[in-house]
Amino acid sequence: MSANRFDTPCRIEIEQTPEHFHAHVRLAGDVELQPGDRVKVHGAPIRVDFGQSLAIDRMATVTRAGPLVRAWIKLAAYFDLTELYEVSFTPGRPS
Repeated sequence: MSANRFDTPCRIEIEQTPEHFHAHVRLAGDVELQPGDRVKVHGAPIRVDFGQSLAIDRMATVTRAGPLVRAWIKLAAYFDLTELYEVSFTPGRPS
């Protein structure tokens, strides 16, 4: 049950403006991530001041989850999703 790891280039896109506030990591190639997989982007922390955007290329390490971890993540996600069902739409404020 050893972890499958590989390095791949990635592009980090960060924007902090009045219109948008986001950070995205796009892996090079057609790397498909599955439940339980981990991505670690290498390099120093990135700081973007308000009103600016930045795109930078770095390397990332993708660690694939094994079958047992993947099954556990899917099961845990199912029970996390069912917590959303406990929503009340009654008028008024909660007591």
